[in-house]
Amino acid sequence: MHILLRKYNHNLSFFVVLTFFFVAGELSAQQRVKTYEDYIDRYGDLAIAHMERYKIPASITLAQGILESGAGLSDLARRSNNHFGIKCHRAWNGPAVYAADDLPNDCFRQYEKVEDSYQDHSEFLLNGGRYRALFELSITDYKGWARGLQKMGYATDRAYANKLIKLIEDYELYRFDDRKYRRGVSRSERQTQRNQEATQVTWTHQPYITHNLVYVIALNGDSFASIAKEFGFNEKDLLTFNEVPQDFPLSEGDIVYFQKKKSRADKPYTYHTVQVGESMYSISQKYGIRLRNLYRLNKKSYEYVPEEGDLLKLR
Repeated sequence: MHILLRKYNHNLSFFVVLTFFFVAGELSAQQRVKTYEDYIDRYGDLAIAHMERYKIPASITLAQGILESGAGLSDLARRSNNHFGIKCHRAWNGPAVYAADDLPNDCFRQYEKVEDSYQDHSEFLLNGGRYRALFELSITDYKGWARGLQKMGYATDRAYANKLIKLIEDYELYRFDDRKYRRGVSRSERQTQRNQEATQVTWTHQPYITHNLVYVIALNGDSFASIAKEFGFNEKDLLTFNEVPQDFPLSEGDIVYFQKKKSRADKPYTYHTVQVGESMYSISQKYGIRLRNLYRLNKKSYEYVPEEGDLLKLR
């Protein structure tokens, strides 16, 4: 049960002992796949252009492209330039190729060039009635888009949303959804802008305790910089405590811890059943467990993607 704390003053240094364990490596402890990075470099600008025109998060487009095409190296992608696994369906009158998927001989759309595949993907989502609700989400809500794509039947894989989210977070694809990034602003300039914005913050956050850890709940428009400013923290410390790299976006309702997370969950939290749209990171935040320990408790490598219905050990 959450125990409400009295509102702290701007200086919380008396409560938290600052412990440094630089965590950028925690989230990306697995070695990055070069073919994925090459794919992102090659098609990042195209994904941004489509986002500007069709209002589909570039992070989602890139993650789907990587996942559906094996970063452009799958047999289907090489034979048909189809990077999104779009099947023929009734309305398709263009060329096609056939490959095993849900059925032994499914029909997939074939394109003259990869750019045509991106174009068809954007129009497929925009004009498909089943995906209409996704366009009401914020352009930065990649988690909502990922969950929606799975629930609305884009793929039959029960871990589809979780795989997209893991790709987006492991490769920091969310940065492509950021207006400042799209305008070509450098990382240092974005930091300066965040600090300037933080000085204008008027939000107040109620600190809570759960799992014997102090935290606040992010509001719409929050950033680690703004929360750090409000409570007198160094932003880098909050990033460290929450195991995220610089520029990691906050969504409304996210937990932001003010101290180092634990090695295992407190009783009575012994197991967690994975839901659609959850990642190992979001589960680690939910229970206040360090990400590395959650992988170790379940004897999983950093490549593991939790599937809906999986049972994870928490202690």
